[in-house]
Amino acid sequence: MDSPQRQRFVLEELRRTGRVEVGTLASAMKTSEITVRRDLEHLASAGALRRIRGGAVSTALRGEGLPFDLRAADEVSLKERLGQAAAAMIVDGEAVSIDSGTTGAAAARALAHRRITALPMSLQSLIALQGAASIIVPGGEMNPVEGSFGGPLLQQSLKTLRLDTALLSCCAADPSAGVMAYTLGDAASKRTAQEVAERTILIAESTKFGRNAMARICQFDQVTALVSDDGLPESVREYCHTHGIAINLVPREAPLPG
Repeated sequence: MDSPQRQRFVLEELRRTGRVEVGTLASAMKTSEITVRRDLEHLASAGALRRIRGGAVSTALRGEGLPFDLRAADEVSLKERLGQAAAAMIVDGEAVSIDSGTTGAAAARALAHRRITALPMSLQSLIALQGAASIIVPGGEMNPVEGSFGGPLLQQSLKTLRLDTALLSCCAADPSAGVMAYTLGDAASKRTAQEVAERTILIAESTKFGRNAMARICQFDQVTALVSDDGLPESVREYCHTHGIAINLVPREAPLPG
């Protein structure tokens, strides 16, 4: 494994068990304990875990998520396919809010040269959208780590608008618990964008289902369409079918060339 692959493996083990040991990781990844310690130190410096004697424990509680840079390096190809699938559902001429986060940034890149009015909810999406026909900058405060826009000024400016579509991302989702974010402020910004839009397209990898987060953005049945991958749990597919939520699934694994 290279360094990004090892770090993804560590994070998956932490999500599954909450605690990892250096020796166990070294054996599972067929690498040295020195290399594992180096990876753990890197992940700890990024806020993805907390080092303890002989290993590490997860920091991914309901109120905490991984930093943007770490998430952006994870499942890059899948995020791009999800962003492209969501962008394909947008019709030229629409007014669209594009959520913050790594999947929101991927959708922004796919929409960069489309004839739309775009309202980016993050600095990353704003930069990606420079070729778009029209851009509305929502204002508010910028989170220096995430690059996301938020706060009362953002919410007030959104409430003066009427959008055709909200491209919504999330930290966790569940048909019974709803669509969730890790922080109250993030949830409030996303909720306002969802409320002023005629339809909501949720972009969420299948791994977001079964997770928990602290703050609810909206009920799941307020979503118009779901863009996910083919690992989506059958229970979620059945819920969407029953409640009239359209599903657009992309392959979780990148198709082989040719």
